[in-house]
Amino acid sequence: MTAGIGTDIVEVDRIAASLGKEQGFREMVFSPLEIAYCEAKTHKYEHYAARFAAKEAFFKAIGTGWKNGTSFNEIEIYNEVSGKPHIRLLGATAATLSELTPEKIQVSLSHTVSMAIAVVMVGRFSL
Repeated sequence: MTAGIGTDIVEVDRIAASLGKEQGFREMVFSPLEIAYCEAKTHKYEHYAARFAAKEAFFKAIGTGWKNGTSFNEIEIYNEVSGKPHIRLLGATAATLSELTPEKIQVSLSHTVSMAIAVVMVGRFSL
């Protein structure tokens, strides 16, 4: 059973500009693992943008929006060796959302040079 679906689309240039201009934006929004992953990529801003979109889509899927007690850098998007992305909740965000966190979180990411999109499904379903 799907409990919620969220989607978000962002302009890669907007995220690139924030990463370049806003002091601390990178660390406030992305986990150390995400930063290392994106920085290792040739087109790093596309990967940052896709991860940002996934975090926004996650909040939409659980139906709360961003709320006190949650931090963007504690919603971590990581990849299997095959490239399949996953979402992991960390720290205070995991504790704050413990009652709302579904059994399954599925995420799909896609990006071009100018746009990044993420779709997140949450619920209790088997694949």
